[in-house]
Amino acid sequence: MHEISASGDPSLNKASFYAQLREDVSAILTGERDWIANTANCAAVLYHALRDVNWAGFYFLQGEELVLGPFQGKPACVRIGPGRGVCGAAVVQRQTLVVPNVHEFPGHIACDCASNAEIVVPLIVGDRIIGVLDIDSPVLERFSEEDAAGLESIVACLLSASEVGG
Repeated sequence: MHEISASGDPSLNKASFYAQLREDVSAILTGERDWIANTANCAAVLYHALRDVNWAGFYFLQGEELVLGPFQGKPACVRIGPGRGVCGAAVVQRQTLVVPNVHEFPGHIACDCASNAEIVVPLIVGDRIIGVLDIDSPVLERFSEEDAAGLESIVACLLSASEVGG
């Protein structure tokens, strides 16, 4: 098993941290094409490598709803309706959403009352959205545009390494 080397290393700037984390994710995905296995490992890597997060995982689009996929953290909402919460908004807007304070986000879904900030990256294959990567933090303003760029690169790595069904 590949050792995770980027685990919150304070000596790295964010760009370097995410470059190393992408290498870690890529190494774990090497030789495995299964979508569920790869998203499960990716969620675990992100949850343990990122500082100040209390949930990291995936929701997959099934019909019009987002349905809970592999994750790390407390139990979560199983189904998210069209356009609901940060995850639903990211699907509708087809872009990464960085939310500094979820309590100020209209329609935020509070699965864990400890969450204060959130970032959601849509999973796009061709022109279809197949789901989202969702990461929550108890720290206000935890995520930045640098986090968005880093996580988007990790999602791209995940999508290219996996056989995505659906």
